[in-house]
Amino acid sequence: MADGTTASLKSRVSEAEWNARVELAALYRLVALHGWDDMIFTHISARVPGPETHFLINPYGWYFEEMTASCLVKVDLDGNIVQETTSFINPAGFTIHSAIHAARDDAHFVIHLHTVAGVGVAAQQEGLLPLGQNACLLQEQVAYHGYEGLALNHDERERLVADLGDKPLMLLRNHGTLAVGQTAAQAWIGMFFLERACAQQVAALSVGREHVLMAPDAAQAETRKQGKGIGFVSALAWPGALRMLDRKSPGYDV
Repeated sequence: MADGTTASLKSRVSEAEWNARVELAALYRLVALHGWDDMIFTHISARVPGPETHFLINPYGWYFEEMTASCLVKVDLDGNIVQETTSFINPAGFTIHSAIHAARDDAHFVIHLHTVAGVGVAAQQEGLLPLGQNACLLQEQVAYHGYEGLALNHDERERLVADLGDKPLMLLRNHGTLAVGQTAAQAWIGMFFLERACAQQVAALSVGREHVLMAPDAAQAETRKQGKGIGFVSALAWPGALRMLDRKSPGYDV
């Protein structure tokens, strides 16, 4: 059982791994602060810098608001735990993450959520619509993957990776949202924009599809080009996100 405490690993891991642990714990806390967590379900993972093919993921049974750099569990590409710990992980949760980490060199951080708005849009036939600025900026950055049930079948990994391609964001049909980033900041800002776009779409469609105003074609074309700058924005937004954590959810970096 998780008791919300764990001994610090800072002196027992490399500086690069510790930094990855701190940033991953920060992502978990940020998701919780925004109300995007799903109790003990869904996952965020990070590649451990270094020659080994190792990754960090949450200990199963811990809430996102409890995550710390030291409690995160290090695993190999098959989900085998490669550190001394009393915690365990959810193998099904790592299925999606392992597939993306293995296929994408730029997938240093992978966020997967089951939010109300994210699932709501993922269950709509038309997918993400150009209703607002957030959605317009993401027009060419969102991939789609059909629902196949709980992620227990390793055969699904090949299909998921093929559907994702080289895009940073995905709507998993009837399932949720996903973001990939070379940095924690990139993954976070991509997920923030996607979740905000989904929430705006659910709100807009509450009046019915026939009453919704789509963005003009010219504006869509312009924001499609502007959306490529989101990665730059992430570097500006991330320090502020960490400052917010220091105020509202301190202790993630221990």
